[in-house]
Amino acid sequence: MPERQFRVQGKVQGVGFRWWTRSVARRLGITGTVRNLPDGSVEVRANGTADALSRLRSELEIGPSGAEVSLIEEQPATDVPTDSFDIAH
Repeated sequence: MPERQFRVQGKVQGVGFRWWTRSVARRLGITGTVRNLPDGSVEVRANGTADALSRLRSELEIGPSGAEVSLIEEQPATDVPTDSFDIAH
């Protein structure tokens, strides 16, 4: 299955973004991780079908209530966990 990495920028920390992302990813059948980065962005590493990853990106562009997404960078990823989708620390 395809593996992608998304870096989400904007007002994405302190608004429940990681918990929301985990919920969306699990609903879509995607495995991987989400974590806050020191620069204030959020990194999502995801493994799933092309359709599920496309739907995840669409959801990330909106984010949870209180978030303000200004930019999403997307690139291929490797070694994404395939057993579940979790919040990484």
